[in-house]
Amino acid sequence: MKFVQIIDFETERLDEMEQLLEGARERAAGREGGPTHRTLLKDRDTPGRYLAVIEFESYEEAMRNSEHPDTTKMAEQLGALCTREPRFINCDLLDASDLK
Repeated sequence: MKFVQIIDFETERLDEMEQLLEGARERAAGREGGPTHRTLLKDRDTPGRYLAVIEFESYEEAMRNSEHPDTTKMAEQLGALCTREPRFINCDLLDASDLK
C-alpha cells in the first residue's frame, strides 16, 4: 500500500529550504528507494505556513528512507530553518485519482 507523509511547517526562509531539497534530490538520484512524489502547498490563510505531501511506495520504504543518514541530516537542516517545530502526519494512501 502506498504511504504519504504530510509535513506541516512554518518558515520565513522557503528559498533556502528549496535549495536544500534540490541538493538532496540530486544526491538521491542514484539511490534506490526514497520518495516517489512531492507536492508543496502554501497556506493562503496563514502566512509562512506550508504543507509538504511526500509519497512513498510503502510505509516500510518511508521508514527506510527516514533512517538514511542523508535524510536525518537534511531533516535537521530543514528544521533549523523553521519558525516552529514541524508536525508530521502519517497516512496510508487509500485512493488517488485525477478528476479532470
